Amino acid sequence: MSNEMNSRERVLAAINHRPVDRVPTDIWATDEVMKKLIEHFGSIETAYDHLHIDGLPGISAKYIGPAFPDFPAGTDDHTAVFYGIWGMGLKKADYQTGVYLEQANYPLAYAHTIQDLEEFPWPSADWFDYSEMRSQAEKLHTTHAVSCGYMAPFYLHNLLRGLETSLIDPLEDPEFTQLLLNKICEFEYDYHRRMFEACDGLIDIAQVTDDLGSQNGPLIGLRTYRNFYAPHHKRFINLCHEFGIKVFHHDDGSMRAFLPDLIDLGIEILNPVQWTCPGMDMTSLKRDFGQHICFHGAIDNQKILPFGTPDDVRTEVRHCIDSLASDGTGYILAPCHNIQAITPIENILAMYDEAWNYGKLIRS
Repeated sequence: MSNEMNSRERVLAAINHRPVDRVPTDIWATDEVMKKLIEHFGSIETAYDHLHIDGLPGISAKYIGPAFPDFPAGTDDHTAVFYGIWGMGLKKADYQTGVYLEQANYPLAYAHTIQDLEEFPWPSADWFDYSEMRSQAEKLHTTHAVSCGYMAPFYLHNLLRGLETSLIDPLEDPEFTQLLLNKICEFEYDYHRRMFEACDGLIDIAQVTDDLGSQNGPLIGLRTYRNFYAPHHKRFINLCHEFGIKVFHHDDGSMRAFLPDLIDLGIEILNPVQWTCPGMDMTSLKRDFGQHICFHGAIDNQKILPFGTPDDVRTEVRHCIDSLASDGTGYILAPCHNIQAITPIENILAMYDEAWNYGKLIRS
């Protein structure tokens, strides 16, 4: 295409498998990386402009519910515990790759009975103010594809019960597990419906997502997925489609086994395409599923971005574009998950510069 698109037009064209003027781009990064970009460019807006990042800006409802519990942990932020609507406490933890929030408790780890679940203080969609959302969406909608929402039943199951316990639940107590998931998803459904209603016609993308894959293979079997989690995914996907919203599905690791089911359920965007994991070869993913979904991410964030040279990064960008945009569309270039704090800024600049230049050469 010769006519230049704006970010909204470019992103939506890629999602809808229409021709694009260049491969659209997005960024996922830690706070430390965003600070690096601000220091380099002067502001995040200038960074986005110079790097030609299209982005998928998001909006959300304002929390107005009950106060979260206090935790008398002193003045050091790294000892403080931050609570959210599910009662999960998070502590800051320092790593070479940056500061992360690590979970300090699992609110339903103690639960063993249906009564335990009935007595748990489940969050309510009434705890949020949706009145300002429409004006937020209107400010973004003319220039950007607007995202809103995050629905992840398996992931919330993991966070509420602990990973090992959540993996055992479906096998050990199916009735308990079904009720637990119903409780989780009733809130998620009501909360997202209210957000979508408040911004009807202005939201383009929502996440119906989960981490079903690990570095080496699936975390759960297809039978467990189909019996316990797929029905909730389907309900959330139907809700999105009711409002004309495209479904973005984030799923780390080796998760190819789930893709036919997820496509049948109605996902339209797959992230992060961790192509170094088993079964995630980009050429075969594009060949087998590219007519159904748009790919988002793929730039290797475990070795190439943090440890490669700028030339390595440029080669990786061309590799991903050649594989996932081989038909001239259907790909939004981004890092494969958050860019880490140890990543040299030269590599970040190389990634987006190569995407800007090589991305114009896609075949249509």
